[in-house]
Amino acid sequence: MRLTALLAMAARVKVPPDYRYGTSRPWTVGAQRMNPPGKKRRKVFVEPIQPEDWSLFKGDTVEVLAGKDSGKQGKISQVIRARNWVILEGLNTHYRYIGKSGEYRGTYIASESPLLVREVALVDPSDRKPTQVEWRFTEEGERVRVSLRSGRILPKPVVQRRDGIVPEQWKDGPKDTSPDDALEKTYSASLKTFEEEISGATGVVETRAGRRTFWY
Repeated sequence: MRLTALLAMAARVKVPPDYRYGTSRPWTVGAQRMNPPGKKRRKVFVEPIQPEDWSLFKGDTVEVLAGKDSGKQGKISQVIRARNWVILEGLNTHYRYIGKSGEYRGTYIASESPLLVREVALVDPSDRKPTQVEWRFTEEGERVRVSLRSGRILPKPVVQRRDGIVPEQWKDGPKDTSPDDALEKTYSASLKTFEEEISGATGVVETRAGRRTFWY
């Protein structure tokens, strides 16, 4: 595990209580345009799903159960848990113009719309058909997804990051900082000044007492 990944685990985005999540990340310009400061939007009620009960992940192959693309299968490219949304590559698309300015009408592009988790079903690799899943524990104590129809274990997909690294397959190199080294406490706070700490560490004995100063 890289040090950057370890630090990213502790990073959490803070949003206002009335913030409405969309397809854009909260720190992007698109999300800030949809949630401008001072604008209060209607609350969207979402069916609560506990994090440990979530069974769909980025990279999973699912089948669409409702909508214009019902019956088609695709791969999940994005998961938005705050709205119980999943976005599939090339499915449930709509077309729109972007970059409109003056007389130029913009570029006509296809954009994927999100689907609710209840509108898709995970595909069982054994027969390529949709199935319901539930979480179970193996004899070794590992928590896995299991198909209710075939009883097959459906492992989580291995997703490659933008930089080409697969976190599950990453091995630390000689120049990588390990998590143990990053979390090791090597400094103890004290009431000494920086000069006093350096003198104590190098064995310098200072007999002169500094004059007390006051900052107001």
